[in-house]
Amino acid sequence: MAYRDLREFVKALEKAGELKRIKAEVDPVLEITEVAQRVARDKNRKLDSVGPALLFEKPKGSRYPLLVNTFGSVKRMAMAFEVEELDEVAARIRGFLDTKSPQGLFDKIKMLPKLAELGSFFPKSVKDGDCKQVIRKGSDVNLFDFPILKCWPQDGGRFITFPLVFTKNPETGKRNVGMYRMQVYDERTTGMHWQTQKHGAEHFRRAKEKNPEGRISVSVAIGADPATALAGMLPIPPDLDEMMFAGFLRKEPVEMVACETNELEVPANAEIVLEGYVNLSEMRTEGPFGDHTGFYSLEGEFPVFHVECVTHILHGLCGGACISTGDENAVSGNCGCGNASGRNFSQFDDCGDSKVISRARAENYECDLVAGAGDVYESNCCGGSRRGYSQLQRSTVEVALRTGPGARRAVFVWANGYVGSCVAFARLRIKDGD
Repeated sequence: MAYRDLREFVKALEKAGELKRIKAEVDPVLEITEVAQRVARDKNRKLDSVGPALLFEKPKGSRYPLLVNTFGSVKRMAMAFEVEELDEVAARIRGFLDTKSPQGLFDKIKMLPKLAELGSFFPKSVKDGDCKQVIRKGSDVNLFDFPILKCWPQDGGRFITFPLVFTKNPETGKRNVGMYRMQVYDERTTGMHWQTQKHGAEHFRRAKEKNPEGRISVSVAIGADPATALAGMLPIPPDLDEMMFAGFLRKEPVEMVACETNELEVPANAEIVLEGYVNLSEMRTEGPFGDHTGFYSLEGEFPVFHVECVTHILHGLCGGACISTGDENAVSGNCGCGNASGRNFSQFDDCGDSKVISRARAENYECDLVAGAGDVYESNCCGGSRRGYSQLQRSTVEVALRTGPGARRAVFVWANGYVGSCVAFARLRIKDGD
């Protein structure tokens, strides 16, 4: 049976000795990240782990507990997918990707069980869900009721770091679910870090072309069951519904419930749901943000998310991600999410969405900067750090859309090993060659 919600997964983690509770009051502004960093860098931790999941029971200023480092070990990733070994997930994916068109009646009959299994993965609409236990609208909405993290001293503010962001393609109506950081500006507005290559940004552009002064509906789920939460960040083909893929991963359909104030659906058993809209004509400065790469991504202009309604479980559990940097082997998620992505979800290479550029891995290229795709970083010409690529040889190479002023050479990497999904958008510049 799939985990019904995040709480069931927490119970399983605790039973397996993979979770620690912190009962002391800890501030989500800088302190929680410091605790997570020390745990991740503990010399006694397992090689395939960055320490246990951490459940902060009393975040300062909030009555909602906060869960971090949820997937920071290979074991927890296997538990999330309910398998003994992560390679089992890859085998299932290959099994469906290798399906060939039936050539005769016998082949068609043999395909029926697989088609029936595929049909069981489709999301299931329900009338109500646990996420509706508390409903707040208008002036009753206050995002600072929740333990929202500020991870690093020069961050532009506090950020929601592990959201599932739901939008619809304005032309086709197709759902998209992505994971984008959200800087909280005040009680009811956040940034929406839709980088150019992301599907959410594409929905924004298409809608703006039709009606520059209009708006698009956006809903955000925080704290879903593990497979559903991971489906929003994995590099799957663009035409595959993330919620259907979540059903594939959990071997049960995801129950979806209609939002209170817009036409979108969200996971019915999510801990917290934010409903609202993005004005197509409104942009605001977002950042800086201490990123996985060990550098701050700089300020940029991004759309603004207006929250009209918050629904949540009565005693909601907030899920977050401490953005760890520095020691690449201790980056939060490197041993868990990154390991699973690289080993399992590069199966989609032939689908044209996630391409792993491997020719740069074996070489000791020097780079003037290390950047996440679409972000801007200063090169060493402007005072930034210089690194040898060999330090990040286990990482997946991504492209970036632009470089900082004065950059002479650049190798762009996603330092925690996530498989990139934007390689079609720009060229990778290695040393002086393209």
